[in-house]
Amino acid sequence: MDQPWIKNLPEDVLAEINADDYSTLVEMFESSVSKYAEQPAFVNMGATLTYRKLEERSRAFAAYLQNQLKLQKGDRVAIMMPNLLQYPIALFGVLRAGMVVVNVNPLYTPRELKHQLIDSGAKAIVVVSNFANTLEKVVAQTPVQSVILTGLGDLLSAPKRTLVNFVVKYIKKMVPKYHLPKAISMRQALSKGRRLQYVKPELTGQNLAFLQYTGGTTGVSKGAMLSHRNVVSNLLQADGAYGPLLEDGKETVVTALPLYHIFALTVNCLLFIHKGSKNLLITNPRDIPAFIGELRKNQFTALTGVNTLFNALINHDDFAKLDFSDLKFSIGGGMAVQKAVADKWQTITGTKLLEGYGLTEASPLVACCPYNLEGYNGSIGFPAPSTLMQVRNEEGDVLPQGEIGELFATGPQIMEGYWQRPEETAKVIDADGWLATGDIGYMDEQGYFYIVDRKKDMILVSGFNVFPNEVEDVVALHPKVIEVAAVGVPNDASGELVKVFVVAKDKSLTEKAIIKHCRDHLTGYKVPKLVEFRDELPKTNVGKILRRELRDEAKTA
Repeated sequence: MDQPWIKNLPEDVLAEINADDYSTLVEMFESSVSKYAEQPAFVNMGATLTYRKLEERSRAFAAYLQNQLKLQKGDRVAIMMPNLLQYPIALFGVLRAGMVVVNVNPLYTPRELKHQLIDSGAKAIVVVSNFANTLEKVVAQTPVQSVILTGLGDLLSAPKRTLVNFVVKYIKKMVPKYHLPKAISMRQALSKGRRLQYVKPELTGQNLAFLQYTGGTTGVSKGAMLSHRNVVSNLLQADGAYGPLLEDGKETVVTALPLYHIFALTVNCLLFIHKGSKNLLITNPRDIPAFIGELRKNQFTALTGVNTLFNALINHDDFAKLDFSDLKFSIGGGMAVQKAVADKWQTITGTKLLEGYGLTEASPLVACCPYNLEGYNGSIGFPAPSTLMQVRNEEGDVLPQGEIGELFATGPQIMEGYWQRPEETAKVIDADGWLATGDIGYMDEQGYFYIVDRKKDMILVSGFNVFPNEVEDVVALHPKVIEVAAVGVPNDASGELVKVFVVAKDKSLTEKAIIKHCRDHLTGYKVPKLVEFRDELPKTNVGKILRRELRDEAKTA
């Protein structure tokens, strides 16, 4: 692991964590729920879940999975829901039963959901009724044997529960009709689970905790195998980076990013459980006025999000009227933080907006800006504790300071590999355990790392990966399309937009028809917002479409 520039890193950056402080996430969880039993763990829609209640309900859910559903240690259980009190109960219930969590984006189309359920081999799924219609369309074609349904308001107090579920279903009409006759409600599952015996399984750090799906750098969505040790390491690394700012049992973190996203899962949920903090769950962060209303009701000390979220907040007049006296820091991840946003954030809140860098394959944290940084400097910071980073050229040689190449990282948080895809794993993790990030960057003389480009053609929309191959495959299904290329183009609101260049079979094909076709097959953020028709697409000598050339044209247009 020779690193010619390692001596130039500040001493505190090389701090080590003990990845075996907790043998598993279950041990970490049990420690926190015992220590902070009477304190609030999660707050959502005005309801509070204490650490004691979280322990009791997750134990009941684990017992239900073990006894009623007859699931075994290592079985995969999918969770498909936005930020609700039900999420941590299901999450820790699955983990405590010795099973593997498969996080599912609730906005997935039937095609996307089917792939993930089949690929993971999930035997059960917990799903919010709003998205049951999607599940109904594919569940018979998947290994799923058990469906557990919950309504948005199911864990609220009786009068409010009835009201919220009624409004969501009948007034706002947010629950499309579905037919899942064998499904059981989560409330029933918890009720039955309380009367069943929970048997704590024998787990080690090497057991899988999550199959966290990602496209990696290219291609079809793959399950990153994250072990208990991987994720415990990463939450301790995050604690090492920002722990000096956090007081045990006294913090309130705002969680607007969905918990099925690896950044929010590790940093917001798991790190702050470890710290005994209160987690304010925002179910729909796109409703900025309602989001600000929630912030107004709660004194908060930490806030995480993506650049687009911070940008939306600072451009709403009511945000600046909030009380930021308790806010210690904010962390941006999932996509690059823009200087204009970071500067305005600091002006309004009086606190820094720090950038973290990671990827699903690293649980996710790889690097982060130090909390005592004076302000935005455009970097992704230093390597996280117990993490080493290198910049390599295409021949695999380690490059010195200032030279641009691909970023590589190694540490205890690096995934075990891609689920049932050893060939794909070998492409991104070398024999010494170094992960190829697919990002191009460099390190300056102070040890700060900077990203200048992505090695592959991945598009980043509001912090979510969009893979051109997937978009192109869908567009190509249209009977009037000959060829297509998808690229990302800059956008102030979402970071990037998806643009497709299409060669059509006849002139009758319209932009509107392409977009409608894509909406039938892709999650909203993957749907192209721009369509340009061409007579031909630029190609290499061997016929490969030159996406980079198209992307460069789109940026300068």
